[in-house]
Amino acid sequence: MSLAVVYSRAQEGVSAPLVTCEVHLSGGLPSTSIVGLPETAVREARDRVRAAILNCQLEYPQRKITVGLAPADLPKDGGRFDLPIAVGILAANGSIPRERLDKFEFLGELALSGELRAVHGVLPAVLRAARTGRSVIVPRQNAAEAALASTADVRSAGSLLEVCAHLCGREELPRVERGAPMAPARHAPDLSE
Repeated sequence: MSLAVVYSRAQEGVSAPLVTCEVHLSGGLPSTSIVGLPETAVREARDRVRAAILNCQLEYPQRKITVGLAPADLPKDGGRFDLPIAVGILAANGSIPRERLDKFEFLGELALSGELRAVHGVLPAVLRAARTGRSVIVPRQNAAEAALASTADVRSAGSLLEVCAHLCGREELPRVERGAPMAPARHAPDLSE
């Protein structure tokens, strides 16, 4: 079966609802479609993900790819779904073991080179994921924010290749240390009054 299910979180205030990313490969002309109320940045993920997978020297399937982001009535925005979509495509293609996916949630935007970029709203997503018992894989730039969730198992990665190596059991991603210092705010307003 060419179906993979990957978990992520939407950005909706502090609630961070669960988003199930289902990737199905089927016959037909090669194409990629993303369904489930994606906004423009999410629809553009198909091009970012394809380029990232190819630039990482991984196999991008030459088949019809359907990506479903459920629940369908929840708006999805930003680049936060790039990593789960890429992982889903690679798992559906057999490059990543599917049985490991249910233990993780993924957040991260992909550069065309396959490097991971930071996304907004990581802390609420990590806090909600901790309640489910899943580990969360986030971009390295989001590690300090994710470390504020002391009960969560958070791993940070710098690229899609590092995530693949972790899921395949070749190399473990570093666990985010609790209490990692956050970058100081520049020119913070004086709130003393």
